[in-house]
Amino acid sequence: RFIAKPCALGLKVQANGPQKAQPNAILEKVFTAITKHPDEKRLEGLSKQLDWDVRSIQRWFRQRRNQEKPSTLTKFCESMWRFTFYLYIFTYGVRFLKKMPWLWNTRQCWNGYPYQPLMPDLHYYYIVELSFYWSLMFSQFIDIKRKDFGIMFTHHIVTVILITFSYVTNLTRVGTLTLCLHDAADVVLEAAKMANYCKCQKLSDLLFLTFAIVFIVSRLGIYPLWILNTTLFELYEALGNFPALWVFNVLLVILQILHCFWSYLIIKAAYKAISKGKVAKDDRSDIESSSDEEETVPRSKTPHSTITTNGTGGANGTNGYLTGGTCSEEH
Repeated sequence: RFIAKPCALGLKVQANGPQKAQPNAILEKVFTAITKHPDEKRLEGLSKQLDWDVRSIQRWFRQRRNQEKPSTLTKFCESMWRFTFYLYIFTYGVRFLKKMPWLWNTRQCWNGYPYQPLMPDLHYYYIVELSFYWSLMFSQFIDIKRKDFGIMFTHHIVTVILITFSYVTNLTRVGTLTLCLHDAADVVLEAAKMANYCKCQKLSDLLFLTFAIVFIVSRLGIYPLWILNTTLFELYEALGNFPALWVFNVLLVILQILHCFWSYLIIKAAYKAISKGKVAKDDRSDIESSSDEEETVPRSKTPHSTITTNGTGGANGTNGYLTGGTCSEEH
């Protein structure tokens, strides 16, 4: 509120949200009391009742849904907060781990286990990370639901359980490696999103492609070869079989499955960026586009030819946002 917002206004980030739908009592009543996504039969009925063509009614509902979504300014402030946190905690993790022997030799994670002292710096690192992921899990219910809500909720649940379980069972050494590795890509992602909200498209594209490389290398390369290798093989060799080992590894493997899913989305977006010269629209975007919906509804016999796509002019792009799309928002 006192830092991110002034920075956003100084960078000329627009405070206005998507274009508002024109007032209409009948459609508003349907939207609030019945459904926000009317089917084709209801659209036809409303078309006859209002003497509007189907596409105009469909456009009104799309604009009304988008109207409840956050402005660019709000999203910039959220990204700046996350960028600040990720930069701080990643820097803290690197400074802490570079003094620890298990960063350079993962077999050190299991020396003396389970009688390993809980250092104050390690305790602080764990508590701050756990607090942050708890906040993400709860805030997801009040934020706009995106297409991968279920995947993100699963990720937050697995992460919270992993942090808590590793803390309780004193598997904290390998836990610190996992946390630091995951924070690396998130710093670049939030920076790319802020650049996009500032309409610095070239910088946003560069940061997104950097994020894609860091994410894929860290999540599909270093994570399985470094983290999973030590928890699946070195841990078993050092300590043998015990129940916590299997629970811990199942959670880590679920995390790797999520990494594969997100890597697919990132590679898909990066391919579009390279082929078209700019980052394509995020598959998880919280602003609805007009093309997908309008193809599913037949054209009316008397379309309103004076209304542009989604009710916006060509200069500002879909929903009043700059054409050029956003970078992938996730982690």
